[in-house]
Amino acid sequence: MVLGVVAILSGIVIGVGRHAAENGKAARARAELAALSAALESYKLAWGDYPRTNLPDHLLQALIGRRGPDDQAANFPSLIEPARFSTAASRDPFSDPAVVLLDPWEQPFRYAFKSQTPWTNPSFVLWSAGPDGKDTPMLLSGGFPDTAARGNADNLYANQP
Repeated sequence: MVLGVVAILSGIVIGVGRHAAENGKAARARAELAALSAALESYKLAWGDYPRTNLPDHLLQALIGRRGPDDQAANFPSLIEPARFSTAASRDPFSDPAVVLLDPWEQPFRYAFKSQTPWTNPSFVLWSAGPDGKDTPMLLSGGFPDTAARGNADNLYANQP
């Protein structure tokens, strides 16, 4: 009987611990999305537009000052501290242009701006695909996220439409 009670209590504690870990990852993802969103706004102030890409590596290169809005090579100060974000195998984006920023679930952050025609969204779309890593369909017509799609239920967005 005592073993049964211990087993039940252990199961509850483990479940609560997993739930707390997932909540922590979601909070971290929201904080990173907010920081990246602020960097994108600073980028727009400096360049007059957001980076025009839907490639995660090009987004990071833009935010560290290596790409201009039309994807041209550039050299200006970094708008983020890459060391504060996760990258695959902790690679250095200054020496490896293929590096992407990873969300807390080890998936690349997704970004799109003027990556389809027509683009009627007045802003960019920046998101994490969340714990399940799914984001289908990626964008609706006009460049708006499909937040109602079943695969997007756990996605976290920097800026909701």
